Amino acid sequence: MSFAYADVAKMIDHALLAPTLTVADLEAGCRLAVAFDVASVCIMPYAVARCADWLAGSTVLPSTTIGFPHGGHATVVKAAEARQAVADGCQELDMVVNISQVLSGAWDSVAADIRAVIDVAHAAGRKVKVIFENAYLQDAHKIRLCEICSDLNADWVKTSTGFAPSGATHADLRLMRAHAAPHVQVKAAGGVRTLDELLAVRALGATRCGSSRTREMLDEARRRLGLPPVAVAPAPDVPGGY
Repeated sequence: MSFAYADVAKMIDHALLAPTLTVADLEAGCRLAVAFDVASVCIMPYAVARCADWLAGSTVLPSTTIGFPHGGHATVVKAAEARQAVADGCQELDMVVNISQVLSGAWDSVAADIRAVIDVAHAAGRKVKVIFENAYLQDAHKIRLCEICSDLNADWVKTSTGFAPSGATHADLRLMRAHAAPHVQVKAAGGVRTLDELLAVRALGATRCGSSRTREMLDEARRRLGLPPVAVAPAPDVPGGY
């Protein structure tokens, strides 16, 4: 499959969401993301302001999660998280739908929950990715969520958090691309660990992919393209916590 380096690098949201990551790990992850010039770093909410500083001067965007990972936060809490993320410099917000309400068929509540975050983000010129967590849903749920997100002008619909029993599948990506409006993009997350899989989800219409395997995928991309390897500057010691 023909591709340029930017085609794949700018698909990747480098995930720094594991709860065991230290501040030094987070800074090192941001340095890696800048070196490989990915699309964004998706970092734990408490570290967004620091992440924005680490990414300053690069083309890599700071992003974070809302209602993560289970989506069960009260809507007012998700809206408050969104406002804080915006204040801290976040450019893209990945929110989890209320999975319980989706499975209950409470579609008005589901839509109001999504709208609350989109309204905050779009008022500030930021973008929203709506995470369905498809591992727990039937196709009918996924289709209805695509319709709701299209009506609310979400920027992306996203398959998964990466913390459920399964992640992005080709069948789900086809379904989401078919049922989301053309102005809504699709993001794959969970299970995309190789360059070949990244290229495969790209061929299915995904424009973003969340992954912690950024170095492995982009090292391989550069090798195939005959580009020199990327050197990542080590992070300095971080005194204390943050």
